[in-house]
Amino acid sequence: MFPGMNPRAVEQAMKKMGIRQVDIPASEVIIKSEGKDIVIANPKVVKVNVMGQDSFQITGNVEERPATVEISEDDVKTVSEQTGVSDEDARKALEESNGDLAAAIMLLKK
Repeated sequence: MFPGMNPRAVEQAMKKMGIRQVDIPASEVIIKSEGKDIVIANPKVVKVNVMGQDSFQITGNVEERPATVEISEDDVKTVSEQTGVSDEDARKALEESNGDLAAAIMLLKK
């Protein structure tokens, strides 16, 4: 952590300053954002608490993927009923609108 310093001494100093670290076992970390997912495989995750505020440090193999949207059957039925289209067309519209019901309905009513 700090070159030339005893790791135990560093840990004790951090404890005195109110900093606590906890390793968190994880096999994969996924950060979902607009339009893409950031996937970190084989991560090393450390939860750091400083004066009551938690933060996470993550290292590993990073890969970006297109965002995936889970579409429920209830959403498909709702769009289908509101627009009078087949369930298949309703699902396609929901996929195009990233699961947004209102946008899917507007898309099909054009």
